[in-house]
Amino acid sequence: MDRAVVERKLEALRHCLQRLRDRRPADAAALAADADLQDVLVLNLSRAVQLCVDIAAHLLADTQLPVPRTMGETFTHLAAAGLVSADLARRLRRAVGFRNIAVHNYEVIDWAIVHALTGEPLADFEHLAAAVAGHIAAAGGPAA
Repeated sequence: MDRAVVERKLEALRHCLQRLRDRRPADAAALAADADLQDVLVLNLSRAVQLCVDIAAHLLADTQLPVPRTMGETFTHLAAAGLVSADLARRLRRAVGFRNIAVHNYEVIDWAIVHALTGEPLADFEHLAAAVAGHIAAAGGPAA
């Protein structure tokens, strides 16, 4: 694992999460009515998911587990390696599902779901970041 790369990705993840918090409207109706806001939230949610997959892949490179076949499977392997809980891995796999819809079928996005995802579920990304920082610290590197 390249600690510097992982730490840069963790910082980028923090930036995405802050943008999501800063720009999240009070309700789903406001989001549905604002195309620019939709773009900001979907872009940052998609980036957050991709960053989490990238970070997980870097951590998995140090394990004997097989290479994940899908983005979602990356989190299954991360749980198998004991780096995150099975429950967190399940929630992050669902986030990959959202990312796939956002990237490939943008026109069918349910803005109420996006609004919900940009609330409390952002903590899942923070839990992953904390687990990664803890892993880095335990491995003898600086915690990001």
